[in-house]
Amino acid sequence: MYRNAILFWLLCLSAVSGMRAQQQPRLIVGIVVDQMRQDYLSRYYNQFGEGGFKRLMTQGMQFAYAHYNYIPTYTGPGHSSIYTGTTPYYHGIISNEWYDKQLRSERYCAQDDTARTAGADNAAGRMSPRNLLAPTIGDELRMSNNGRSRVFGVSVKDRGAILPGGRSANAAYWYDGATGRFISSSYYFPSLQLPAWVAEFNARKRPEALMSGGWDRSPGIDFRNAMPDEGLGESDAFREGKTTFPHSFQHLTEAQRRDLVRVTPFGNELLADFALELLRQERLGQNGVPDLLAISFSSTDYVGHAYGPNSMEVMDTYIRLDRQIARILTALDQAVGKGQYLLFLSSDHGVKPNEAYLRANRIFEGTLSSRAVEDTLRKFCAWRFGEAGLIDTVWDNHIYLSHRTIDRLRLDAALVDRELVRCLRNAFPAMSAIYTKADLNGRTPLRSMSALTLNGFHPYRSGDICYELAFNHMSYQMQNGTSHGSPYPYDTHVPMLFYGWRVNPGRSDELVYIVDIAPTIANLLGLQAPGATIGVPLIGPGK
Repeated sequence: MYRNAILFWLLCLSAVSGMRAQQQPRLIVGIVVDQMRQDYLSRYYNQFGEGGFKRLMTQGMQFAYAHYNYIPTYTGPGHSSIYTGTTPYYHGIISNEWYDKQLRSERYCAQDDTARTAGADNAAGRMSPRNLLAPTIGDELRMSNNGRSRVFGVSVKDRGAILPGGRSANAAYWYDGATGRFISSSYYFPSLQLPAWVAEFNARKRPEALMSGGWDRSPGIDFRNAMPDEGLGESDAFREGKTTFPHSFQHLTEAQRRDLVRVTPFGNELLADFALELLRQERLGQNGVPDLLAISFSSTDYVGHAYGPNSMEVMDTYIRLDRQIARILTALDQAVGKGQYLLFLSSDHGVKPNEAYLRANRIFEGTLSSRAVEDTLRKFCAWRFGEAGLIDTVWDNHIYLSHRTIDRLRLDAALVDRELVRCLRNAFPAMSAIYTKADLNGRTPLRSMSALTLNGFHPYRSGDICYELAFNHMSYQMQNGTSHGSPYPYDTHVPMLFYGWRVNPGRSDELVYIVDIAPTIANLLGLQAPGATIGVPLIGPGK
């Protein structure tokens, strides 16, 4: 009887231990596809295989109406918002670059003048997450278990690798087009020595091999949903003298090929190779606590900028990416185990169709350049206040005033704001909304899309006056290609898919926001949500 009681309690303890072991997945994988719009999932659905996007859509949870709730919609703010669960108002990454008011010069979102390059003899590694002001889900994961979890970020772009991991990541690796290597920063590697496996990977010269031929169309693909070849507004990215698909690289030097691999689907192939090597070499998901791997596919953005969202090139890039994601999922199944990893997929922003394509279809579009706004304001200030220097600069839809000049002239700052807004409203009908810092100061960011400018505003880093542009308008003229950054659905509506550990298959068409991803992951893992989160959990153990 006594021995039976002991056996019973041992079995109970074993069961409890097993339950605890299953309370968290072995690995969290975040996949961000740069410049991916939600409609690509349906537009290319019949061209996808069964193991990539379709697997995530049919076996995972899809939130089909996920949006960004701030502007501008760019890479730096997008990656930061996904992993912090908040907007630029709190995490501070208001754009890819912004105007530093104290230094009176441009500031890049991942710039760190104190850092040095690890893995190359150049300045491409003078980067770190120090400009990020809010913690990420990776930071919270590492703080939850005294740093036992390991966090890595990988991308072709530096900002796509650095910002997702947060300040406490073990490492971030990105591609240096000048050397054809994956590199990092002294922020992560003070000795400037990368792990031996990274040097071995770089020694294989994969970029040169991938770019040794040309870019042919994927066989068996129906391109009828794409523009005709040599579509309107496409760029000659490979110096061919034309934009016909398939593309030849014969006019490029070896150095140019190394750099331009990012403007092909082979850039994504290269990144997938590197991410899977990291998975193996660092033995992610094998340490008794969850690790986190943040993967950002950037070639979709480079190809999209060059050719536009309706092009054959973009379509082919996504068909190939589908196979690359399938390869990653298969590797995760084998290395970590089916059902043992938690994965999400989203995007940092969408994209607007090419201007030439819009004009040909008689769709409203236009340009209002920052230079035109600055020149008009300077002339107005010279006339109204006798001093053109009241305007410091106009940068990315933000107007920065010279407060030294305002103080020297003893002007009423509120009067200056009112007069400048009046000038803008009369001069530029393409401005759909205009806000002063006084309009935004003291207001609290919202989870909804009713405060897009406020949510993207930072009290210290943003300008004194900011404005939104009308639908299909941009702040710079593009003869070829296209861009993004607006508050409209073509830029804000992105995929949101959860898959794997504790995720039941399903689909929701409710309006959700990109800031909901981090608190959803935290809720599933039983973690404290990142400190500045304004999102809410969408799924969890009880949902």
